[in-house]
Formats: sequence, structure tokens, C-alpha cells
Amino acid sequence: MSDCVFCDIVSGGIDAHVVFENDQALAFLDANPLVDGHTVIVPKKHVERFSEMPREVIGGTFSAVREVNKSILSGLGADGANLGLNDGKAAGQAIPHTHVHVIPRYDGDGGGSLHSIISGEASEDLEKVAEKLKSAI
Repeated sequence: MSDCVFCDIVSGGIDAHVVFENDQALAFLDANPLVDGHTVIVPKKHVERFSEMPREVIGGTFSAVREVNKSILSGLGADGANLGLNDGKAAGQAIPHTHVHVIPRYDGDGGGSLHSIISGEASEDLEKVAEKLKSAI
């Protein structure tokens, strides 16, 4: 896709600090990192939404996520990592190309969990929600 910054990085049109690559995905340092080592993993194939990704692309992409996560833990000595994927504009997806953030975390760094970004409360019975989800698969 010609107007996609991530496609431009994948094609080499925009320089990036690549840390990992496989047949399906490319991982590079975030240009505006939250912390040192904040990495973005994108499928090489342009897919706007995670919910639209072909299975073979998902496998290769999440294999890359795993490798990057391991490298953040061992290479940077991080105590943990947040993995973030925003699927759709309502979820905060700013660039319409599926991507996963791997953000190094350290004991006592003052950050919260990803759950802390959601406001509101679940109100429907869990059994009803489960049935809705099952019927949509």
C-alpha cells in the first residue's frame, strides 16, 4: 500500500532500526519509544485489521513477537514486557496496518498494566456474553 508508513518500512523506502525479520514479519524499534527497546512488529503483507489477517501471516507475525520478547528479556535485562495490539480505530489503532508493540518493563518502573487503560465496567452476564461469542465464531 503506497500511503502506509509500515509498508514503506517493510519495502525499505523508510529507514528503520530492524531487530528481527522472518518470512512474514519485520520487527523494528519504535520511532517514538515509550522506553528503550520499545519494538514494533508488523506483518510484511499489508493487513489493516488483526481480525482480517490470514492464519499463515498470524503465525509468522506472532513468532516474531515471541523472538523480540525473548530478546528484550535477555538482551536488555527487562523484568517483563507489555504486548499491545490495537485492532481498529476505536481501540486506539493509529496506523491502519496491523502491528504489535513489545514494551520492556522493569520492576518498580511505575507503569501500570494494560488493563488500566480501559474505563467502564462489564455489566452483562458472563454466560450470555460467552454464548454471543460462540455463536459468532
